[in-house]
Amino acid sequence: MKQFEVPVKYRSPIITAIKNKRKQEDRLKKDFSPTLLDLGPVQIYLARHFGFCYGVENAIEIAFRTVEENPGKRIFLLSEMIHNPQVNADLQAHGVQFMQDTYGKQLIPFDKITPEDIVLIPAFGTTLPIEAVLREKGIQTEKYNTTCPFVEKVWNRSEQIALKGYSIVIHGKPMHEETRATFSHAASNAPAVIVNDMNDAVLLGKYITGVLAPENFYEDFKGKYSPGFDITRDLQRFGVVNQTTQLASDTQAIAEYLKVLVMKHYNLATATIGERFADTRDTLCYATSDNQTAVTGMLETPADLAIVVGGYNSSNTTHLVELCEEKLPTYFINQADKIISASEILHFDFHTKQELVSASFLPSKAPIKILITSGASCPDALVEDVINRLAELTGGSLEGVT
Repeated sequence: MKQFEVPVKYRSPIITAIKNKRKQEDRLKKDFSPTLLDLGPVQIYLARHFGFCYGVENAIEIAFRTVEENPGKRIFLLSEMIHNPQVNADLQAHGVQFMQDTYGKQLIPFDKITPEDIVLIPAFGTTLPIEAVLREKGIQTEKYNTTCPFVEKVWNRSEQIALKGYSIVIHGKPMHEETRATFSHAASNAPAVIVNDMNDAVLLGKYITGVLAPENFYEDFKGKYSPGFDITRDLQRFGVVNQTTQLASDTQAIAEYLKVLVMKHYNLATATIGERFADTRDTLCYATSDNQTAVTGMLETPADLAIVVGGYNSSNTTHLVELCEEKLPTYFINQADKIISASEILHFDFHTKQELVSASFLPSKAPIKILITSGASCPDALVEDVINRLAELTGGSLEGVT
């Protein structure tokens, strides 16, 4: 796989050595057990896969290369490059200006840009109407488009099945940048609707089978269907694609639920399901899947708590927190200094969208066993900072761990 040039400050010599060693020992990626770092009073279990993915490193490389190669030019980002506060802050410190916030609210009007400016498209991609606006402004985006190749794979697959007469059901968070982009691209080729979770899928299923009156669909799915969508016609044949940072298991569960529902409703055999339901399993992002499977493997190790590092608005990181919360106390932090002391930690509750302080988060025992992972947009250097902070507070030592 291609090696990217990202700022050295995001790298961690210790974690790079660990990842390289695991890769050499397990080239087929069949071993999802964590890596033990024995620091004495504290034992750290690092997930088999975590941190920057291909799409994120690609986006960061393009962004910082653009800054370096264009001194004096105005450089804009459509929105956050990735969902990591440190990376986005670094780009802003280099003079990059954000045109929208993460929810699409305009911060800098499009009429402020000129053909001489550079506009970077973030890793999440963007909508077709925004692409059209940029073209009208004379902005050349091809060289500065950092859309993740795996996001584009979802778009391409959506187009392929649309050409075969299927509509598109998108599993994603309706307000997420990637979902908005995927919805825009999918809806340009076929009728499309977004389901946020299994509850939405079950509700949609009741409209597909006629259990619920069709006129109620437009209120229940307000803002989540394409213009002209006809619930009585447009889900007779469809396929399910996803926002790549969703839980892969959730997408698979939603797709399987709708597939079985369609088979029963139309009295289809497995061999003929393709008449009504498109196979889109190949759209799942390998990095998201690997990171989530690695957390599942990590959770088989008995531990006292888990720490997940990443941006608080990062969808893929939040799903890692969800998985950990099912098994043990979990603390979601975006940098090492959120570990205030050996007894207090300031962490994010994604359920309430608030940071809160928890006391006595480290148990009074030795050794303390801690599981650690991070999101796909989190630099390894931040994870190393967290490990160093835990060693500092517990009297542990990193000497000889690699």
